[in-house]
Amino acid sequence: MEQLTAEFGGSVRRGIGVGPVLEKFDGVSRIAVLRGGGLGDLIFAIPAMAALKAAYPGATVTLLGTPVHQALIEATNSPVDEVRLLPFAEGVRPGEEDPDELDRFFAEMREQRFDLAVQLHGGGRYSNPFLLRLGARHTVGTRTADAASLERTVPYLYYQHEPLRALEVAGFAGAFPVDLEARLTAADSVGLPEGIAETNAQPLVVLHPGATDQRRRWPADRFAELAIACAADGCHVVVIGDRSERQLAERIVTLAGSAAIRSVAGELDMAGLVALLSRSAVVVGNDSGPRHLAQALGVPTVGIFWAGNVINAGALGRSLHRVHASWVTTCPTCGIDVTQVGWTAPRCPHDDSVVAEVGVREVHEDVRSLAATAAFSGDWKA
Repeated sequence: MEQLTAEFGGSVRRGIGVGPVLEKFDGVSRIAVLRGGGLGDLIFAIPAMAALKAAYPGATVTLLGTPVHQALIEATNSPVDEVRLLPFAEGVRPGEEDPDELDRFFAEMREQRFDLAVQLHGGGRYSNPFLLRLGARHTVGTRTADAASLERTVPYLYYQHEPLRALEVAGFAGAFPVDLEARLTAADSVGLPEGIAETNAQPLVVLHPGATDQRRRWPADRFAELAIACAADGCHVVVIGDRSERQLAERIVTLAGSAAIRSVAGELDMAGLVALLSRSAVVVGNDSGPRHLAQALGVPTVGIFWAGNVINAGALGRSLHRVHASWVTTCPTCGIDVTQVGWTAPRCPHDDSVVAEVGVREVHEDVRSLAATAAFSGDWKA
């Protein structure tokens, strides 16, 4: 305990946390949380923000995030009080930087007089200097050896479960965990695509075949085979995705060739996606934002993961969330070691799926099991 006190600059509070839970800061009424990235990245940060909100119940939590984050916060009930959109900045929000826009953003943020700024965006090479420019009284976050230091920092090692990593950071800000994984509820039930609301007699199975990294994608023909099997079970099957995934979703529907299988890829706003997922009996997806969102909404999921991604992003429990992991460790084309990630090794140029070996039969068995459980409990009924 004495060593922790000396190293981290505060006494350790007794209780159950992911790591050390240090003393809370005094006089915290405004908290900024930096978390860029996509939908899943925000969901990984929700438990940490819930912990901060519980530790500082009178404080306002401001998320510094992206447009997709703002849309999700508006469509759900969450611990976030407000969202401020990040400007384009290297390593924080990809895009063409505008120095004047950055200066204006930081001037506005300093006017907010944040008491605590929390960095949940990677190892800190870019995000820690960004956080420091906010001018908060206290700063906490993750840090690689070459990143700028904050007042309290957690060592950043790539292979760590992302929600637990964020909770460890929250612990350094004095916050004990409230939940180990994200919990969200829909703000309302509007936005269901036409025809979905009339399928109450059938369990709804939602498939998301996309993923930002194409190597994490289960092949389209496997999704089509699964869709056919689910339709044969009497399920209504809907394929989802954003506009960039519309062609992929339509290919699956074409391969399946069943009236019980349709695509709404590119048709849903965030409220519609939340409503659709909340209405589902089971969601099947790769390691991607919609699957993580379904889990946060309390919907049973079947996830298709590369083994390394299970460590960082897999569901912790198995009663409602099944994981099928591929143990491929080398690129199918060039043989490079794919377990070395980010700065530890260059990424090869190939996008071959590293989860193609996951079998359809095993995934289908889990879908049937979870759908039957949902039907028994009435979860998918109106």
